[in-house]
Amino acid sequence: MLLIFLHQIKKYLTSLTLMILMACTLNARAADVHKMDRIVAVVDQTVITERELEGRIATVSAQIKKQGTEMPEESILRKQILERLISDTLQIQYAAQTGLRVDDAQLDKTIERIAEQNQLTLTEFSEALARDGISMRKFRSDIRSEITIARLREREVDGRVNVTESEVDNYLTTQAAAGTSQDEFEISHILIRTPQDGTPEDIQKAQAKVDDAMKALNSGASFAKVSASYSDAPNALEGGNLGWKQGAQMPNIFLETLNSMQIGGFSEPIRSPNGFHILKLTNKRGGNSPLVVQQTHARHILIKITEIMSEKDAKTKMDHLKDRLDNGEKFEALARQFSEDGSASNGGDLNWVNPGDTVPQFEKAMNELKENEISAPIRTQFGWHIIQVIERRGQDMTKEAARVKARQEIRARKADEAYQDWIRELRDRAYVELRLEDQF
Repeated sequence: MLLIFLHQIKKYLTSLTLMILMACTLNARAADVHKMDRIVAVVDQTVITERELEGRIATVSAQIKKQGTEMPEESILRKQILERLISDTLQIQYAAQTGLRVDDAQLDKTIERIAEQNQLTLTEFSEALARDGISMRKFRSDIRSEITIARLREREVDGRVNVTESEVDNYLTTQAAAGTSQDEFEISHILIRTPQDGTPEDIQKAQAKVDDAMKALNSGASFAKVSASYSDAPNALEGGNLGWKQGAQMPNIFLETLNSMQIGGFSEPIRSPNGFHILKLTNKRGGNSPLVVQQTHARHILIKITEIMSEKDAKTKMDHLKDRLDNGEKFEALARQFSEDGSASNGGDLNWVNPGDTVPQFEKAMNELKENEISAPIRTQFGWHIIQVIERRGQDMTKEAARVKARQEIRARKADEAYQDWIRELRDRAYVELRLEDQF
């Protein structure tokens, strides 16, 4: 009996020892995991780990170096990228909650298109990614997130932006009143944002940040580096570059400042309801040249490919119609009788066609025709066509183009402002806890 009891005690102690050893091993491993993949932020029900942050920092750093831009301080870069990760995470979460998903088929097509743009096969593209230390699995995940965020923005913001005719009229009137309204400016931008209902302390804090940014610029630091270090704008890490902007696309206070600046210079801080702005004028060009477009007055006959009209039967029918046209039958009469396009009732008349109004195959064939010449049957995504060019002319489309451009620029400006407001609202509604604040 004593032997049995001693045996049980020995067995218990052995098990206890093993448990202690296992616990020590697990604790050691946990310490390693904690060190390797520490949580740097909690965003609602999701966490952002240090590994994710370091991975994004490596990617952005490589892009900054490739652009030849001076790197900001590491602590500032980490803060900027962490804020962007938080913003992306909130958007991905919201997309999932509202049923917005990107299926594998669309993701595959997007990646195929990216590979084609780089003139690579999918295998070659995957190998190129591997050479850069990026797995195809990680790349697919990143592209899926980018598509999701783009779709989310389109649904929540862009699709709700409306531009009225009166806004376009006011835009063009402002351009005319500015005198240099058609001038275009290539600019970069630093934004030090202030809260909409900011306290005096908030304004003072922003002013101090502006002062630091100006000191850096005046001491010779590159605008791109100062943007990456201080700007609150979404493109801060891209050097704040806004590209070419037409004069009236910007607030009058910006336009007045730019008109008094030398190319390559930067402005004094400009105060607006959003905060403080510093502009850099990279280049400037005039936009007063008239826009003359070569228009073509054309008509066509279309035979569509359908379940009851095969490719072969449609081509045969079109060849027969071409023979009838070559033998002197009226184009408009055959178009009214046989064309399957909405223009059939008008004898196939497409009226005046601008460059880009039709698909490339149609436009190429039309452009190769002389006036009154009739084409051979041509195939497009819509079916088989026969085209006749009636006449050509050069048309001054300056006013029409100005309205189109004005509408695009107003929409882009309103959409960007609405998007930034929406992101701030999303952040305000969310629970966000920073775990590495002490490093910033």
